[in-house]
Amino acid sequence: MDISLSGLTLFVRKGKGGKDRLLPLGERAAKWIGYYLDHVRPQLLININEPHVFLTDYGEPFSESRLGDKVKRYLRKSEIDVPGSCHLLRHAMATHMLENGADIRYIQAMLGHSDLSTTEIYTHVSIRKLQEVHAATHPAKLESADKQ
Repeated sequence: MDISLSGLTLFVRKGKGGKDRLLPLGERAAKWIGYYLDHVRPQLLININEPHVFLTDYGEPFSESRLGDKVKRYLRKSEIDVPGSCHLLRHAMATHMLENGADIRYIQAMLGHSDLSTTEIYTHVSIRKLQEVHAATHPAKLESADKQ
């Protein structure tokens, strides 16, 4: 993974599905990653030539399952009883972006899906958002507002 804090991007190598992709990085995330790189990582670093960004408390690169294990542990501690871990966060991000008006093709690109139908299945719209849209835009509501 290559991170550009100034460009607010990260390049993921061989991500989900073995695909490379360039992704946007939010300012808040960039700030925290910058803090980690400046103040935390140097304290963990054992080998000055270590190319991995994220290190364990022992200065070793995260294993493939390390982040997922951490997320599962935090979910349990928060008494959130749902299956999954990092995939759950990926799904939540896509769903929230869709609910907030992101075009599904942008979500598709961020998730690295080749086929849009995969994204459509993956990013369900919550019933709460559907109810909000229905309440705000349904013709019956608009007609009653015109009569008042």
